[in-house]
Amino acid sequence: MLFELLNLVLGVLFGFFHRGKEDYGALLRNGVIAGFVLGLVFVLAARFLVPGGMSIDVGFLGVAGIFIEILLFLIIFIVGAFIGDRIEGLVTRK
Repeated sequence: MLFELLNLVLGVLFGFFHRGKEDYGALLRNGVIAGFVLGLVFVLAARFLVPGGMSIDVGFLGVAGIFIEILLFLIIFIVGAFIGDRIEGLVTRK
């Protein structure tokens, strides 16, 4: 759960500090790249450095489970990026 929360917070920060006026296409494109890299890092860290329930575990599926975990981390990051962009829009509107 720790890695998912950290991924969400990084996604919110990414969306908040992303330059541009509500450019959702660029935010999605850059967010997918950053989310994939972070997902890969977090999944491998959760698998090998801190094993034992610190993250989403789809380990019974083997290699396919690792790709599903990376996809889940990617989705969490993208959701966080859009939340951060929304917060940025609300803060700068005033």
